[in-house]
Amino acid sequence: MNTPFTKPVSAPPKLIGILNVTRDSFSDGGDFFGFEAALEQAKRLRDEGAAILDIGGESTRPGAQPLSPQKEAEAVLPVLEAVCAQFPQLTVSIDTRNASTAQAAIKLGARIVNDISALRHDPQMAPLVAANPQLKVILMHMQGSPQTMQIHPQYEDLLAEVDAFFSERIDFALANGIRREQIWLDPGIGFGKTAQHNHTLLGSLHVFTRHGLPVVLGASRKRFLEAGTGATAKDRLGGSLAAAWFAWSQGIQYLRVHDILPHTQFFKIMEKTFARMN
Repeated sequence: MNTPFTKPVSAPPKLIGILNVTRDSFSDGGDFFGFEAALEQAKRLRDEGAAILDIGGESTRPGAQPLSPQKEAEAVLPVLEAVCAQFPQLTVSIDTRNASTAQAAIKLGARIVNDISALRHDPQMAPLVAANPQLKVILMHMQGSPQTMQIHPQYEDLLAEVDAFFSERIDFALANGIRREQIWLDPGIGFGKTAQHNHTLLGSLHVFTRHGLPVVLGASRKRFLEAGTGATAKDRLGGSLAAAWFAWSQGIQYLRVHDILPHTQFFKIMEKTFARMN
């Protein structure tokens, strides 16, 4: 059978379900701010196929104002504690830049620290991760801060600069006692990038696999995926699935997404169809 599709050599990416317990995230701000709503969403994401649940209490959308570590902890830790207790088979990630929040989350059962600052925000984060070798840490590229990152982001060579950032951050982590096998990388789609930058990254994710570390893609519902249609964040599923295909085709191991069930269906249909074509 002739087909324009070539089956990727790797298994489909594992799905990281996004649970924002915030009032102002770009896509679902306020939807799961309440404890019961957050717990119900956690169960839904697990049942729909999430391998990991990433729980965050601070919005990092463009222009978002920083939240104090205390306020962040008050929002996120009760939910994280309940999720770890009720769904022990589910790997839980804490989405935070603050070592105090991360430390409390680790004690409650979190096994991944998703730090959008790549260990640059809080000087205590690297020692914390190093002291917990069972942890994974996601190092994300971001130009600027959430408050400034979308104010005319510019690069002379986008791919080279993001890759150099990863090299520097990996070296920093290793020099501070973090083991190489603890590190995952995230190119930071939408964090200090224009739509053109995001498309370039999406088509060149394979560049970052040279480090031999897992790569996480977080493109779900991002603005560039509306592709000129004017679609709101919750109406960008088509673009999110297109991003998922580009990730799989380039060997990306993890996808951080809002809509778990459609992504689960997508990958199952692709796998079953490829199997029938062989």
